[in-house]
Amino acid sequence: MAATLRVNPTRMELTRIKRRLVTARRGHKLLKDKRDEMVRQFILLIRENHRLRLEVEAELTTALRNFAMARAVTEPELMEEALLCPARSIDVDMGIRSVLSVRVPTLKTDEGDQQTTLSYGLAETSAQLDGAIESLAGLLPKMIHLAEVEKTCDLLADEIEKTRRRVNALEYVMIPQFQDTIRFITMKLDENERGSLTRLMKVKAMIQERAEIG
Repeated sequence: MAATLRVNPTRMELTRIKRRLVTARRGHKLLKDKRDEMVRQFILLIRENHRLRLEVEAELTTALRNFAMARAVTEPELMEEALLCPARSIDVDMGIRSVLSVRVPTLKTDEGDQQTTLSYGLAETSAQLDGAIESLAGLLPKMIHLAEVEKTCDLLADEIEKTRRRVNALEYVMIPQFQDTIRFITMKLDENERGSLTRLMKVKAMIQERAEIG
């Protein structure tokens, strides 16, 4: 049983607590609805995150395997020289959007009409290095999108946990406290009313008794 609030058992206080109970119940419903919708959005994002991560990891594995093969057949100096210049440049615009009042980042990539360019002579390097560089250059936008989805999942998870705590606090602490306090005040008011009625009956009986004696 939840502890009652420390209040004066008056009708004015009873009315005030009843209003707070109505507000708490309304807030509890709104928070539950918000939590449920955030969980639904979170599940969709988790599925997208899982799909993207599998794709990125598969393509990264292939690119790293090609790099390892290229390193085995290419001189270290040539390998370092081949990787000095980027094969592709990309612009990233960062913004903010709201998901159920949760501010999450947006990362938009703009590559324009650029193509992957190799800054070294093809005769001095292996085909595996060419394939690895092209794979990584093409994978970059997907990795940026994966970072956006993962950050959104993290922020939503934090907000879901905060909302869950608020819902539990209302459901298991505040609302029961208000209910118990209302019962307590109502009981005290009934006791006071019965006591007042008993005193009135005694006074009435004394007056009648005196009237009969007189």
